[in-house]
Amino acid sequence: MNVAEAVATRRSVRAFLDQTVPLETIERVLDRARMAPSGCNFQPWEAHVLTGSALKDLQAKLLASAPDDPLEYDFSAPGQVEKYQNRLRAVGAAMYGAMGILRDDAEARHKFMTSNLTSFGAPVLLLCHFPKLMKEPQWSDVGMWLQTIMLLLREEGLDSCPQEFMGMFGRTIKAHLGLGDDVLLFCGLAIGWRDESSPVNAFPRERVALADHVRFVGFD
Repeated sequence: MNVAEAVATRRSVRAFLDQTVPLETIERVLDRARMAPSGCNFQPWEAHVLTGSALKDLQAKLLASAPDDPLEYDFSAPGQVEKYQNRLRAVGAAMYGAMGILRDDAEARHKFMTSNLTSFGAPVLLLCHFPKLMKEPQWSDVGMWLQTIMLLLREEGLDSCPQEFMGMFGRTIKAHLGLGDDVLLFCGLAIGWRDESSPVNAFPRERVALADHVRFVGFD
């Protein structure tokens, strides 16, 4: 698989097969991802990678916990702007529509939302965190590291789902992992084998046209 194929086939997978992922595969991916770009070579990313009973123990705690109040960071602020709200609504309509969940079916929507806490059945969960002293440039570095991991996972035939949702339970997760309050729990990354039969893994994903967000200047 080349890079273009990895980019094209990567998607946020929300239904995984009940199939283990070898430790050596995860180690190989994360070792290669160390070469992701990093301003000033700070390499701000840190992570815990859970599977098996360790993952089940965390999931049981999350299912019994409420989200942080207040949240340690807000990932939904752009939704206050109509342009971004429309994009959110479009992907939500496509996703729930693929599963046959109607807009007014609050119970089914809540059940699916809760499946975030078990990472949609993924056998591996990477929990990404970093010291709170890191600022916006380092957050960007962490994003590039995560994208590198996701593309390398595709090369291995694996899939993933980045979960900012986990940031809503940051304090619970940090306490479970023994991390201090000087650390920010940024997100989870569900990792596993895609369930090709699940409609939630097949709905079309809209992207705006290139001309809507890129301007080319000075080209002949």
